[in-house]
Amino acid sequence: MDPLLLLKAFILGLVEGLTEFLPVSSTGHLILAGDLLDFNDERGKLFEIVIQSGAILAVCWEYRRKIAEVLRGLPREVAAQRFALNLLIAFLPLALLGLYFGKSIKAVLFNAPVVATAFIVGGLIILWAERREHRIRVHSVDALSVGDALLLGLAQALALIPGTSRSGATIIGGLLYGLSRRAATEFSFFLAIPTLIGATIYQLYKERALLSFDDLGMWMVGFVAAFLSAFWAVRGLLRYISSHDFTIFAWYRIAFGLVVLATWHFGWVSWTAG
Repeated sequence: MDPLLLLKAFILGLVEGLTEFLPVSSTGHLILAGDLLDFNDERGKLFEIVIQSGAILAVCWEYRRKIAEVLRGLPREVAAQRFALNLLIAFLPLALLGLYFGKSIKAVLFNAPVVATAFIVGGLIILWAERREHRIRVHSVDALSVGDALLLGLAQALALIPGTSRSGATIIGGLLYGLSRRAATEFSFFLAIPTLIGATIYQLYKERALLSFDDLGMWMVGFVAAFLSAFWAVRGLLRYISSHDFTIFAWYRIAFGLVVLATWHFGWVSWTAG
């Protein structure tokens, strides 16, 4: 296996893991990182799908006790059934809209100017949301109603626009709907499990012709990098929000988006998707 290719796999795995669960858009970062590393062909797109599973596993491992508790309780416990139902309801808007509009969105919106603009707009929305008065009515994921789950699912669906951030849309939507920061953040983690698993299986099936045993080493490097960095990011974010808000992520998004727009406008970086 080409050492340079393994290095690219490692870097992209880190990018996926560090950004998947933070409100900064993993898709946007992977599009831009793939451009910079010249790894944005069909093989590279398939690789991005594969390494998502590493990030998913990190969340499953972090919340393994909660997941096991829900699975054990599904046959007879109302709380477990309600939790599972909420995840299903919140999952459906993005899944259905993605099936109907995913191809068109990729053809039109997967480019540097759109990603950068979404970074900036998302940052401004976070700033606005954090400056509003927070009236918390839901303090834990177990207290969510079916209506709350649907609203959070609709918020997550905004992530179809690359650069928006799936976790960011869900978390900020949760804050606007009256969830505590921890409840909104944890629900975005749990919602990522069916969302990313579903997207990974669907995309792997669609791109099955590109699957090759020769790429196994590259996939393993990216998978491990994504798992470790996502595990660190999930724990770090939970610690961070215990005493901070999301303002720092807003300013990061705005600064990053402005840099990308500037490099694209002046031709300093040749964004192949732009």
